[in-house]
Amino acid sequence: MIPTFTHKAYDVVVIGAGHAGCEAAFATARLGLTTLLTTISMESIADLPCNPNIGGTGKGHLVREVDALGGEMALVIDQSYLQSRMLNTSKGPAIHSLRVQADKTLYHKEMKKRLEEQKNLTLRETEAVEICMEEGRISGVRMRTGMIVPAKAVILATGTYLRGLILSGELRYSSGPHGAMPSLLLSESLEKIGVSLRRFKTGTPARVHRDSIDYSNMEVQRGDEEFVPFSFMNFDNPPIIEQKDCYLTYTTPETKQIILDNLHRSTMYSGEDVLGTGPRYCPSIEDKIVKFPDRDIHQVFLEPEGFDTAEMYVQGVSSTLPVEVQQSLYESILGLENVEIMRSAYGIEYDCIDPTILYPTLEHMEIPGLYFAGQINGSSGYEEAAAQGLMAGINAARKIQGKEPFVLDRSDAYIGVLIDDLVTKGTNEPYRMMTARAEYRLSLRQDNADFRLTEKGYAIGLVTKERLARMQERKDALEKEIRRLKNVTVHPTKENNTLLSNLGSSPLSQATTLAQLFKRPEIAYANSKELDPERPELPRHTVLQAETEIKYEGYIKKQKEQIAQFKKLEGKSLERITGYDTIRGLSREAVDKLNRIRPRTVGQASRISGVSPSDINVILIHLEVERRKRRA
Repeated sequence: MIPTFTHKAYDVVVIGAGHAGCEAAFATARLGLTTLLTTISMESIADLPCNPNIGGTGKGHLVREVDALGGEMALVIDQSYLQSRMLNTSKGPAIHSLRVQADKTLYHKEMKKRLEEQKNLTLRETEAVEICMEEGRISGVRMRTGMIVPAKAVILATGTYLRGLILSGELRYSSGPHGAMPSLLLSESLEKIGVSLRRFKTGTPARVHRDSIDYSNMEVQRGDEEFVPFSFMNFDNPPIIEQKDCYLTYTTPETKQIILDNLHRSTMYSGEDVLGTGPRYCPSIEDKIVKFPDRDIHQVFLEPEGFDTAEMYVQGVSSTLPVEVQQSLYESILGLENVEIMRSAYGIEYDCIDPTILYPTLEHMEIPGLYFAGQINGSSGYEEAAAQGLMAGINAARKIQGKEPFVLDRSDAYIGVLIDDLVTKGTNEPYRMMTARAEYRLSLRQDNADFRLTEKGYAIGLVTKERLARMQERKDALEKEIRRLKNVTVHPTKENNTLLSNLGSSPLSQATTLAQLFKRPEIAYANSKELDPERPELPRHTVLQAETEIKYEGYIKKQKEQIAQFKKLEGKSLERITGYDTIRGLSREAVDKLNRIRPRTVGQASRISGVSPSDINVILIHLEVERRKRRA
């Protein structure tokens, strides 16, 4: 038995220095709380163990929102990107999403440097093995060395390390990602204090040597000519580098046959007991072959892992087949006939929780002071983790400081959608953020995240005066340009009608404004310069936002009305209800679900599976009866 000893106390201990842990630690430290951030390995801080990119559809919105609230992820990726692309530009602005390929080593180094320089924050390489409690609440953490660290709150951001199990054909062994040491003891401690655990799984493809690739038959995927930064703080002076190319190629019918011939050797299809549930939206190559039997080929993207490494990431070909089968599999892909594998593909199974045991603050309902963030909550992705880490850090700090919780709802931010989905609906597979999950996505665009959230971040204490001032300048410039466009008159002259005709637009019969013309699909800021000769020079982001606000004005107005109705239900608190067994008229299923999830508002209750509209009506009537009793 290793002797224990007591270390100095911290306000908050954050366990795990992945993307959730980093944001949580920055938040608590910047809000004035002494914070200890622990990691099994300093080399795993802000690691990108799977695809080395930040952003993407839906995920890019989360990064912008984390940035607007004063988080760190966007600032770090802007300093360490290899390639940047804006996705979905041919579609509506609600689903435009920035995706940036990262130099994974630079990203890690930049985040570690910022953590080391942060006031109130101590970074320590050690393994947490036990959650300590006194009188039913958190009192600290015991490390493997025997060191006990007293704390007022603990944030668990353990990623895929809890009882991590590598899966590769018949081979299975305990490990974290990239061969890192797993956390084997902390799970037992969590179960002892009443936290139930389950198993999820994820996977990653092989990394191959760039010089062993034949690029001649591949399609080059270049970055955007104009770099768009993730952080709003870099809009006026974005860091510019010479971007690296990615490449598109395809599997072949031979690939398909190799997989079918060896499917019984894939860990997930071997017939052996594998507990972990894998991600639906990031399937292995075996899953693709099985679920889409009519398809003979599948897309494969080759993406560089850094400026100073020969490793290329083979996106789209994650696998749990044995290593010797992987060699044949990868050699069957177009352009990889002579490929040199540097790191083999593998799956990893790990412990996580059912997130419906958490409040929307991400605090455990039964264990005061214990917070959870990231993949331990059943989510997948670096961006989802960072968003949860930020919110867990904010709320842990505010609780210690005796302040009201900070909760974003579904109409405030994608962060609100993410957390509400997890704690209200739960998830039976690794949860991934997508634009389709947000009901109010036209109002929750990535380009207006700072307008929606920066003032909130400033009120919390995470956003600086400089950031707030920059946001206000951008907002003023946008409103000024929209007013100008609504006041510039375009007359039905021969010259103007000729210009409109050349743009495929109908001629004017009477004078109108530029704003009205912009509502026509074929008229855009970029092609209307001659109709607007006195147009001022404006930053690209202001132009794009002005055009979006004008073109979609009617839809945005309608969505604001929908949000107002949503807010009414969200504004009806259920905090006075301590249990639902005595409310007559509720279904048995509704009583069980409501007692377990403990929704904060009627709106949250309405989104619980098994709670019907009639159950909501019963609750509304009960609230009104109780309100009248209190008034009487």
